[in-house]
Amino acid sequence: MSGIRALVFDLDGTLYDSEGVGRQIDASAMGHVAAVRGISPEEARLLIRETREQIAARTGRTSSLSHACLELGIDLRELHRRFAAEIVPEPFLTRDERVVELLQRLGERFELHIYTNNNRHLSSRIMTALGVDGCFRRVFTIEDSWRPKPDRQVLEEIFREIGQEPSHCLFVGDRYDIDLRLPEELGCRVFHSRTVDELLTIETILA
Repeated sequence: MSGIRALVFDLDGTLYDSEGVGRQIDASAMGHVAAVRGISPEEARLLIRETREQIAARTGRTSSLSHACLELGIDLRELHRRFAAEIVPEPFLTRDERVVELLQRLGERFELHIYTNNNRHLSSRIMTALGVDGCFRRVFTIEDSWRPKPDRQVLEEIFREIGQEPSHCLFVGDRYDIDLRLPEELGCRVFHSRTVDELLTIETILA
């Protein structure tokens, strides 16, 4: 891991684990797809699942909720306006001092950034609830491009924005196909962290 200058973290599922927040996001997405398509929420749930499975079968990679919604003709701007209005993450989040202290230590050695498919409003609320809102130099959200990850064009823009070559970046995320595969293909190092406990071991590879 020599030469690393910047760490780029995914947010949801990486810096915290919360089934409650995930359920809210899924329910809001189902409600929106149902309203747009004129179907029931249960029919929307099945449609989203089938669409993600079709994308995975076609590409050989796990599909994000965002890409499934795009495939269904959903306007991501409208979807995220609904997310911002409906989702209340705070009751499902608690500040984990271990994560806060980890990021503070890492921030003394590296530039820290966030890259998330979430919107600015929810990302800000989540980071505030976690106590990590002051830890990052830049927060890149879906609203910067309306092109959900994985997306090569967006990644190249992030490298320009933070002034780093891919080989100097370590990407950290819980979903390999969505968060990490493309950065790795572009020359970044990656750290696959599926739980907070796994995230807390990141310093062992950066020593």
